[in-house]
Amino acid sequence: MTMDGLNTTGPRRPRRRFAALTATLAIGALALSACAESQRGDDAAAEGDVDSTFIFAASADPASLDPAFASDGESFRVSRQIFEGLVGVEAGTPDPEPLLAESWEQSDDGLSYTFQLKDGVTFHDDTSFNAEAVCANFDRWYNWEGVQQASSVSYYYNSLFKGFADSPENAVYESCAVDDELTATVNLREPFAGFIAALSLPAFAMQSPTALEEYDADGVSGTPEAPVLSSYATEHPVGTGPFEFVSWENGQQIELTAYEDYWGEQGQVQDIIFRVIDDPTTRRQSLEAGDIDGYDLVAPADTASLADKGFNIMARDPFTILYLGFNQEIEELADIKVRQAFAHAIDKDALIAQTLPEGTKPALQFIPDSVNGYNDDVTEYEYDPEKAKDLLAEAGYEDGFEIDFNYPTGVSRPYMPTPEQVFSNISAQLEEVGITVNPQPNKWSPDYLDRIQGGPDHGIHLLGWTGDYNDTDNFVGVHFGTPKEDFGFENQELFDKLAEARGIPDVDEQTPLYEEINADIVDFLPVLPLAHPAPSLGFSPRVESYPVSPVNDEVFNQIVLSE
Repeated sequence: MTMDGLNTTGPRRPRRRFAALTATLAIGALALSACAESQRGDDAAAEGDVDSTFIFAASADPASLDPAFASDGESFRVSRQIFEGLVGVEAGTPDPEPLLAESWEQSDDGLSYTFQLKDGVTFHDDTSFNAEAVCANFDRWYNWEGVQQASSVSYYYNSLFKGFADSPENAVYESCAVDDELTATVNLREPFAGFIAALSLPAFAMQSPTALEEYDADGVSGTPEAPVLSSYATEHPVGTGPFEFVSWENGQQIELTAYEDYWGEQGQVQDIIFRVIDDPTTRRQSLEAGDIDGYDLVAPADTASLADKGFNIMARDPFTILYLGFNQEIEELADIKVRQAFAHAIDKDALIAQTLPEGTKPALQFIPDSVNGYNDDVTEYEYDPEKAKDLLAEAGYEDGFEIDFNYPTGVSRPYMPTPEQVFSNISAQLEEVGITVNPQPNKWSPDYLDRIQGGPDHGIHLLGWTGDYNDTDNFVGVHFGTPKEDFGFENQELFDKLAEARGIPDVDEQTPLYEEINADIVDFLPVLPLAHPAPSLGFSPRVESYPVSPVNDEVFNQIVLSE
């Protein structure tokens, strides 16, 4: 298979596509009187008549500025500005398209991919981007050792490439060859149908081999539950993207500036400030005061009022899942009847109406209906508190039981803008059937994910997923394809089916197996799918268009400003 790429001298997106995106997404410059006067001062850099400093409110600090050691949206929002991968994402879709690779060719057996690379690209430290840099990155991931291999540290490589150099029998990746300066061939041990789409993930972005070595990027210490990353991941990230790193004041803000030698179109935005504001109300107030230009995950109660005041509200298409996770290391949760009782105890419609954005759909299975393998004929667990009580009694818990309920604080996620509200709503519903919850709040970064993914010390938990690209494996394979601390179960039949499906190169041949897998997951209930939320963003009227993406592939050199 060959896929033609972008022009070597053109912008990151073809200009005609960028213009079409602008026309499609722009809500328009609204009356300036509708917005509170900016309080940021007049010292921001300007290009022409446009204030070229863009201030975006993040809901939390990144977990890591090294995207290879990250799995959270706030890390990836920043890394998408700094780093680029061989493969990008087509504007406004979850589908892959060429980026640093202009084209690629797949061998007939699906085991080799030859990439033709863009010429004239440099990393921010003036290191050349070439085939040697590509192979250095692939070999870096493959040769991780010790704590670097923990799923809580290298989540995506673990989930998608399965093994490392010290356990090659499990690995999908085999080797990378430098064919010439701008041609690299990546060899796999087994077919991986989602390989090209997976490379659009920020976790597989190209990083400067010089900087990785200079700042000991792989010098990870600590434990899987509490990893300690090197200074590269906190102070020295180096990519090829339109913006380069300036500073990070933990808990306060991250500053980026335009990379002067960027190979593509730089755009109007010359400086970015990611200001950390973990409270949704404070984010809204900051937008109203003119202190920020925009923020993600607008609380459902705020969308209408902000729009009425003249702010631009933009919604992403739902490509998310909010779920209640079960840790089957806990005796009660290992019983399928108990997990079924949870499923019947929760009124998803009430949960959505009271805590989630307009446009959210109840989830009957783990994947959205736009993803291949969605199955219209799966077991449905209707809201039925009496059925839930009966199932608990059959499982030997007629008087109910107490369970730890883990949930994050100090964060808003695309699948869960207000975690505390979701926790309270579900807790009240569980209490009605005799399940008493023991609240276990943890700050999102770094404690929550480390606790859920790094060890068995958790019970039921709230988490979710924003699809990274349009491939079924990115939802079900990432979560249920191998044993994980999140869920604490062994189901070799499910693992084998998922491994088989991801190795089938033809989508039409994949579909029946993924339909079967999705039905199996609903019956096995490792998690309870709750909803497919539709997250909203809010912007100042000066933001004429923003590259809204269902997979959050939103690079700020594509923003169009009116003042």
